[in-house]
Amino acid sequence: MLKNRIYLYLALLVFSGQANARQPAPAQKMKWFADARLGIFIHWGIYSVNSVSESWSFFNNYTSHETYMKQLSGFNAKQYNPDAWASLIAESGARYAVITAKHHDGVALWNSQAAGAVTTAASSQARRDVLTPFVNALRRQNLRTGIYFSLPDWSFADYDVFTRLRKRYHLSQDQPRWSRFQTYLNKQLEELNTQYRPDLFWFDGDWEHSAAEWGSPQIREKLLAHNPDLIINSRLNGQGDYDTPEQGIPVQRPASNFWELCYTINDSWGYQEFDTRYKSPNMIIRTLIDCISMGGNLLLDIGPKADGIIPEEQVRVLKALGRWTKKHGEAIYGSQSGISPNNFPGKTTRSADGRKVFLFLDRRNNGQITVYGLESAVKSARIIGYSGKLSFKKNGSQLTIDVPPAAEDQDATVVELAFAEPPVFADRKPGNLGLVEIAEEKEPVRQVAALSSAVAAGHNPFPEKRLSPDGSGFEWRRNDVLSSWIRKHAEALYKTGRGLPLTHYDGPSSLSADKQTLYLFVKGQPTGPIAIKGLKNAIQRVRVVGSGNIIPHEVYNKLYWSKTPGIVYIDIPSKLLDTQMNVIAVLLDGPLSLFSETTGALETNN
Repeated sequence: MLKNRIYLYLALLVFSGQANARQPAPAQKMKWFADARLGIFIHWGIYSVNSVSESWSFFNNYTSHETYMKQLSGFNAKQYNPDAWASLIAESGARYAVITAKHHDGVALWNSQAAGAVTTAASSQARRDVLTPFVNALRRQNLRTGIYFSLPDWSFADYDVFTRLRKRYHLSQDQPRWSRFQTYLNKQLEELNTQYRPDLFWFDGDWEHSAAEWGSPQIREKLLAHNPDLIINSRLNGQGDYDTPEQGIPVQRPASNFWELCYTINDSWGYQEFDTRYKSPNMIIRTLIDCISMGGNLLLDIGPKADGIIPEEQVRVLKALGRWTKKHGEAIYGSQSGISPNNFPGKTTRSADGRKVFLFLDRRNNGQITVYGLESAVKSARIIGYSGKLSFKKNGSQLTIDVPPAAEDQDATVVELAFAEPPVFADRKPGNLGLVEIAEEKEPVRQVAALSSAVAAGHNPFPEKRLSPDGSGFEWRRNDVLSSWIRKHAEALYKTGRGLPLTHYDGPSSLSADKQTLYLFVKGQPTGPIAIKGLKNAIQRVRVVGSGNIIPHEVYNKLYWSKTPGIVYIDIPSKLLDTQMNVIAVLLDGPLSLFSETTGALETNN
């Protein structure tokens, strides 16, 4: 039964191992991909006519196959301007683009000569090959070319699978039909590989058959025979060069040396008129930072309309992304994964030669930031895009940097630390500080930061008798800013223990004794909503500790059929910000439960 065949891709748990079982991809071949860090994914096809899900809408019987294919008559590409597309992609800061040459519906964007092919050139209102001019436009912009190709073709008469509930035949009972399909499949792959000589093949749909049934090793061999520098993604039954998690930002770095997150700009891959839930430029920029800090790429998806126009909301996001990437390119392109969050509690990257470390700050009014466990001398420190002098001081292995408000970027500020040689960092664990030691810090902001770090590390300095849940009766040797802050935020300190790992939240946090309330410590003013990754719990409500204000939260990229959690975003109104540090209480539906498994390909889309 087909339903049983579309399994939750147990191979996801091993596909990194499968890829690694092959001979590793040559570093020279992969260099451009590893250096690029940002690509644009384009889902364009006849599904944009009626704003329905690409291919899946007929596969899931939301509409009939006949009705779905009638969209060919509405796919006109009248406003299609491939040079404008390529120019916008270059402006975004992307170094490559991947376009859906053929999705699971079987409609080819090029003039395929394979027997039985359905093409935009022969069958759509556009009456033309729309792939060739785009590939040419990319190359005029010196952008690398990626071609998405679906192994399944649910419209092809000799392919075994038709819809979720219908199969045309079983391979074991009609091998000649499967052979005819393989001839068709390989003919189209040969056309794409020889006519366009792409830099990258982005396969999809391999879950429907085994590597032996597809002939995956043979497909790879034939493609590389003609195009030896070709890069192939992981969705060819373990025959690929890099891993391709989908939608969910990995909580921890994937095992593969090379990986790329494919990620929608709203909630849909192709154009859907009624999906207006676009991520903000700030959210996209911080997703990019998340990826590059773990040594990966972001492949950001857009969906043009049937007439070829890229929606205004998507253009706006790409241009805003381009503003930030143009300013901070040296921290992005050619970078490698950063330093341990124990040394800097935030996102970081390192230059290719390892002699520079880049610190990403997604707060305003950062004041003084600290790098811990640094055993090397700092040659220089600066904020990218800021011409003023940066004040920094190294005391033992602790480096403090003063961040002027005038130097801060509206989305993410980048501090560059330069060294004569790749720096050495000691493994640092937050100290078990008592209140007296914490109070020795001169500035209240630093006192509160030290306190929150200690609590987050599981070193709560408050014995039960010293503190009540509401802070009443708390006595300190002097009535200073620290004691006032403690009384105001007592519930986040009372009987609380270690909070979220830094892989799940960029900052200190604590957890209530019953493990059902998370307390997020937020220093400065976030440039956008704060984010929690990998939270399996449902959230009951979110409020600001000390004021009691209830604030909204949103979850993005949660696929209802998948166990992988989405990302929780919480926007803190500026009028509610605390001078020293905010604390946000997140009430959960039960004891804290976290997700940290591999995220992978989309195998089913009910």
